[in-house]
Amino acid sequence: MRRPDRRVGLKGLKQAFDELRFGPQRTLNLRESLPTANEASTRAEAWLRQQQVERADEVLIITGRGNQSEGGVSVVREAVMRLLYALRRRGVVASHEEHTPGSFVVTLAPVSALWDSPKRNGGRGVAPPPRTPPSLDELDADSRAMLRNLAERSLEGLGLKDTETFLAGEMLRQFGAIAATVGDVPGREERLKQAIRTALDQYE
Repeated sequence: MRRPDRRVGLKGLKQAFDELRFGPQRTLNLRESLPTANEASTRAEAWLRQQQVERADEVLIITGRGNQSEGGVSVVREAVMRLLYALRRRGVVASHEEHTPGSFVVTLAPVSALWDSPKRNGGRGVAPPPRTPPSLDELDADSRAMLRNLAERSLEGLGLKDTETFLAGEMLRQFGAIAATVGDVPGREERLKQAIRTALDQYE
């Protein structure tokens, strides 16, 4: 009688733990769809930004080892690794670590880190923010009120008592960071509201 392969059993057990820890909502499996490096980077960035807005905390990205790739090096893994370093500078990612040779565990930064992070232009395959700041006119009254509240709290956190003088500029600055994170996607207005609410909650 053939003895079961112990390595297969351990692999299945580890996969089961990952499913329990992250679940399908917090797992991005790039290995299944075999994307190009650019496609993987674009998909991963959009997904990570959305997970940040939804306050996912820890997420899992599966890239694969690249066993079938030329030279045995996964171009998807390399692209995602470059992206993670770029998004760390941009306030989306707090940290990341190799989970397995074909996956990363990513800890997301709070939404407020988007406007606290230094402005840098690195990272191939990373979508740049809009060239012109978005207009507050696209927000409804409730969203503008929340954004005003967020700007006031941010200015107060800097020790400014006369917040009214800087309020309009701070609202635009924060809205620009949030709009760049949400991007032009279906349901944009509701996602903008969700992101503003998330940022407000972090001041509680």
